[in-house]
Amino acid sequence: MRLIIAATLCGFIGLEREVKRHPAGFRTHLLVGVGACLMMLLSLYGFDEYIENNEHIQFDPARIPSYVISGIGFLGAGTILVKGVTVRGLTTAASIWVVAGLGLVIGAGMFLLAFFTTAIVLLSLIFLNKFEPFIYNKGNKRRIKAILKENELEQIIQELEKLKCTICKMYLSNTRFSKEKTTLYYYVFEIKIPKRKKDVIFEQISKIKGVQKVF
Repeated sequence: MRLIIAATLCGFIGLEREVKRHPAGFRTHLLVGVGACLMMLLSLYGFDEYIENNEHIQFDPARIPSYVISGIGFLGAGTILVKGVTVRGLTTAASIWVVAGLGLVIGAGMFLLAFFTTAIVLLSLIFLNKFEPFIYNKGNKRRIKAILKENELEQIIQELEKLKCTICKMYLSNTRFSKEKTTLYYYVFEIKIPKRKKDVIFEQISKIKGVQKVF
């Protein structure tokens, strides 16, 4: 029963990652959760026979789970992709770490905590992402999306620096091909903008040769 619950809850989280086409999706999250749950069950009940027959054996149910928590970091690190100043996969790595914790909690029989945690994680992944643009647009931060050719990225960064904008985050969202069979890159920039320069930024970036669209 605990393994099934772990597969179900961790699968829901993985399904959200799968829909958004992240490196680790439904199967990865499900397997991590089930594996962590299995390790917790092994730690709790796997050595009862040996403990009963030997009074000198000391029982430590936290030993195996502690290695699961530290070891899952290697799997999470494999989902993080770094290309230049672009970093992707941090949220997916965090979700893998969370489902490992869910598996351990379910294996320990803490079902209410597991359901509550799953709800928080799903709400965070699905809805908080939609509120980010509003948060940036209300302050001095702004999210700018640009479709451009590969060689024009450096020019955009230089132009933003000239306008005294601070790049907080930048990542490659997607790639596609134009009618001329040229690869186009869809970048998202999250930047701090000086006052009275919001309109100027769009105007200056759109003038760069190779930039197809800025919005």
